[in-house]
Amino acid sequence: MLIVIAVLLFCLIVFIHEMGHFITAKLCGIQVNEFALGMGPRLFHFKKGETTYSLRLLPIGGFCAMEGENGDSENPRAFGNKPVWKRLIVVSAGAIMNLLLGFVFMIILMVQQPVFASTTIAYFYDGAATQQAGMQLGDTFYSVNGYRIYTDRDLSFALSTADPASVDFVLLRDGEKVVLDDVALQTRDADGTPVTVVDFKVDSIPKNVGTVLWQSAAGTISNIRMVWSSLFGILTGQISPSSLAGPVGTASVISQAASQGLSQGFGEAVNNILLVMVIITVNLGIVNLFPLPALDGGRLVFLIIEGIRRKPINRKYEGWIHAGGFVLLMGFMVLISINDIVRIFS
Repeated sequence: MLIVIAVLLFCLIVFIHEMGHFITAKLCGIQVNEFALGMGPRLFHFKKGETTYSLRLLPIGGFCAMEGENGDSENPRAFGNKPVWKRLIVVSAGAIMNLLLGFVFMIILMVQQPVFASTTIAYFYDGAATQQAGMQLGDTFYSVNGYRIYTDRDLSFALSTADPASVDFVLLRDGEKVVLDDVALQTRDADGTPVTVVDFKVDSIPKNVGTVLWQSAAGTISNIRMVWSSLFGILTGQISPSSLAGPVGTASVISQAASQGLSQGFGEAVNNILLVMVIITVNLGIVNLFPLPALDGGRLVFLIIEGIRRKPINRKYEGWIHAGGFVLLMGFMVLISINDIVRIFS
């Protein structure tokens, strides 16, 4: 049942992304030839009006095929014959819908919480290293190793990615900033890896309609910041590229999250899966906006150039660039999947 739920949620993420393209294309008067969920051979399809709706074999993606999207077309309703501003809306709509879906998922998770966690210290455990380093009750975390702290999720992320042997903190105390550098945190061993021990508790935030919406929005933004920070860490060498995960690795993470949740009940397992899905849908939205060929971000670059030049780049050359980018993207996915399999078995 948990596997089915995970697959359905993943399909929902893809569906919402493509639905963003589909709805805005229709509103902008662009002809949509096919709306597909999944990739590969068709399992089922029907045609309504000008659009074929299909379900395909492999639940790893989907597409919204618009007339004239990848070449010239004489059809006045073709994608390439619409004003640049309309095409910008259509191309960016998928990623925006993914971020909105992450917000909806966060609301579902937050509405179940009795209270919310703040970033203000309310209690220290006996022998707390943070207290010995100079932290006090009532201190509010401002940044950890330069990473700005707005929510408890920001704090958890910053602590989990920091070297526990030396962490730089900036705290707010009575309206003033307090700097504590090179703080050594307590750790515990987790399969040979030192893991930071959080030796304090934070104040709670009462639950009401306003705080549910605020915490959901803040949680979504925190996930967006985590994606950017993680990708920046990979590009700068601070995080190993081996931490990247493809479909296989993602499935493994979902399985682990579900297994951990099951120790507390079926509902907690579903919530754990939902939390992973928040990260996946935010990742999909952000990565799709990268200015790389074959991604929505790559198409946005061409549209921006067209808007500046007042004329499009040759459709044939643009098509070649996107096709080459797609081949490279698929090759990259294969390499990541191989790394996922090796990591799971090792």
